[in-house]
Amino acid sequence: MEAKRFTIHTPREDFINITRSVQETITQSGAKSGIAIVWCSHTTAGITVNENADPDVVTDMLHGLDLAYPDRPEFRHMEGNSAAHLKSSAMGVSKTIPFENGKMLLGIWQGIYFCEFDGPRTRHYYVKVIEG
Repeated sequence: MEAKRFTIHTPREDFINITRSVQETITQSGAKSGIAIVWCSHTTAGITVNENADPDVVTDMLHGLDLAYPDRPEFRHMEGNSAAHLKSSAMGVSKTIPFENGKMLLGIWQGIYFCEFDGPRTRHYYVKVIEG
């Protein structure tokens, strides 16, 4: 199966829950066991797995990333989004999600998120299902 491409429209900064689209891609593939690779093809965005029960976790994560990677006047990148590049590198641009019996092996509180650090933008992410 080819990687499936998704398009999303993002706000300035947010974590967008994409768990459902990943599970739907696995289901549509017909694969029963394997891995799903979730990939973001941007340098100022990322992919993460984190709690999906309390929306304050996303708020706290964004606040913590702002504290860890503040915009600095010393940054030389002409686009002025060096902090977003740092956050993207820290979060990473992909996750590998195992699945069995057609269902992801996520913990009860876990969800998969597209992380936007430099929006608003039209973004893409990919899901590749590998049976095995």
